[in-house]
Amino acid sequence: MASSSLVFRLHDRGPELVRKVLLERGWKEYDGGEQEEEDWNLYWRASAFRSSDYHNLLPWQRLNHHPKTVGITRKDCLVRNLRRMRATFGSSLYHFSPAAFILPNDHTRFLSEYTRRRQTGGWSPYWICKPVDLSQGRGIFIFEDYKDLIYDSSVVIQRYISNPLLISGYKFDLRIYVCVKNFHPLTIYMHQEGLVRFATDKYNLSSLDNLYAHLTNTSINKLGPFYTTNKERVGQGCKWAMNKFRCFLRSQGINELLLWQKINNIVTLTLLSIAPSVPSSPNCVELFGFDVLIDSKFKPWLLEVNSSPALTLDCQVDVAVKKGLISDLIDLMNYRSIDSLRERAYRKQLPRYHASQASRFSTPVATFKELKSQKTSGSRSSQTPTQTTGWLKYLPPVDLNKRHAAREGIINSNVTTATKPHTNQVLTPIFVPHSRITISEVTRQTRGPAPAPRTLHTSEVTHHGNAETEMESSGKAGVSSETPDLLQMGLGSLRSKPAAGSWKLPHIRSGRHQPDREGPPALRVGDFILTFPFNRATLNASQHKLDVKLVIQELHKLTCQLASGCSQSDKTRRRKEGDGKKDEGVRTSDGEEDFESLLWGPKDPPLLSQCFPSS
Repeated sequence: MASSSLVFRLHDRGPELVRKVLLERGWKEYDGGEQEEEDWNLYWRASAFRSSDYHNLLPWQRLNHHPKTVGITRKDCLVRNLRRMRATFGSSLYHFSPAAFILPNDHTRFLSEYTRRRQTGGWSPYWICKPVDLSQGRGIFIFEDYKDLIYDSSVVIQRYISNPLLISGYKFDLRIYVCVKNFHPLTIYMHQEGLVRFATDKYNLSSLDNLYAHLTNTSINKLGPFYTTNKERVGQGCKWAMNKFRCFLRSQGINELLLWQKINNIVTLTLLSIAPSVPSSPNCVELFGFDVLIDSKFKPWLLEVNSSPALTLDCQVDVAVKKGLISDLIDLMNYRSIDSLRERAYRKQLPRYHASQASRFSTPVATFKELKSQKTSGSRSSQTPTQTTGWLKYLPPVDLNKRHAAREGIINSNVTTATKPHTNQVLTPIFVPHSRITISEVTRQTRGPAPAPRTLHTSEVTHHGNAETEMESSGKAGVSSETPDLLQMGLGSLRSKPAAGSWKLPHIRSGRHQPDREGPPALRVGDFILTFPFNRATLNASQHKLDVKLVIQELHKLTCQLASGCSQSDKTRRRKEGDGKKDEGVRTSDGEEDFESLLWGPKDPPLLSQCFPSS
């Protein structure tokens, strides 16, 4: 163990693109025959992880799925959650998903709606039927007459958007790549380079059974008779990169910024429907594929959300888009040199921890090596509580999201001065391992006046929840024996009530007192654009318990401003009342540094404040 390279582990030998990108970046692939079970940094799989996979995570390990996101990635769950949000917060913002019914449970409701629409106005809508647990267009069909509805499993019936925006007569939709770096606090990034997926036959409502004209799934259209044909304006194949679509939009003379913001709203509002119920898991990151259809009135509609968007390379467009996507995703995880040390980084600090904790606990502290040997030797029935294999889950959760390293400068690993225990908060044991377990004293550069907004480099990004401090000395990564860490402890030590202050942790400070609050995430990492939080209000609303109502109000306000073209009153007021010192950061009324994000979508994403004309 303790290899000097980062190690990735792929489930069922795929996807090949992830393997290729990581190997090119100097990673090594996990070999179960030669390495120990815990000796990996990233575990990637297409299907969901088991609960035990989350519970047994070690500080240096990360997974590519958050727990319990099926609420938006399974079609019937998505319908239920959006229906609930629409009933709670109204349809003014949650009117981006077509009317939908889950059969057989909603059969009576669907029949009533079907009858009502046929009897009013003489216009009969079209409907699309989708099996709830299938993907890649399998089992989907479109119908107009109720007698054509035949199903033998749970399905979702949606109103079919029969007036899609067409390009030279071809239907298309957008595959938007979204990364949720954290659900607590909610942190959303959207990738600039998505895909435009075309049907390969011209759109025609008179042939509902022609899937090549109505479905945009690549798995279907690459088998169509016109896939290799050079189609008018579309070209060969069935995909565009997003840049080509931007050029098309500019030729249509529409409010392009408003369209991008509406798509942004769809992503944020959809994730808000599950964010409060997703367990905190800072060692996880997830890439979603949002499928969005734009109708002839330039209104975007959410079709579905994919938990493991396809990473196969079917054409050159895939290579250009997806390779950069995965590379940016790894940058967003912000792996550090210390991640490659794995066990050794924690084992070297064990003697120091033993000395400081010997008099506190009645049960001896087990070493990591002892805990591993206990897991592999003998039967489980002979284990005592201190020999538990899930030793990590008996540690108190430590929130390290307060490390503002994204903007604060360089972490100093050689600090030897002990800090006073934090006296404002006592951590109690929680038997769920949803956070890192190492805390070290760090020093950062003292904050000066806020500089002008800028694009951050990848190296400036901090992975919130990291349990490690980057060790940089003479260009080599190392482990400082001077850095105090929280390490392993047995279950027996938690059975008796700890003495007052025994769970108090050193306060992380940076030369002067910092508020007990997390700073803004990086605005941009490669082509990933931060879309939530997008201002100071939403940043504060997501810090502790997510305030969904406030977030929705801020989204509604922003969308109305883009639609009307009016300026943000508070931004304008600050411009007028400014003292002319352009190098000074803007402060809110409570003294906090102001914060705003970029507008995802345009080729060169502007700051949100730049999207509104000053009055």
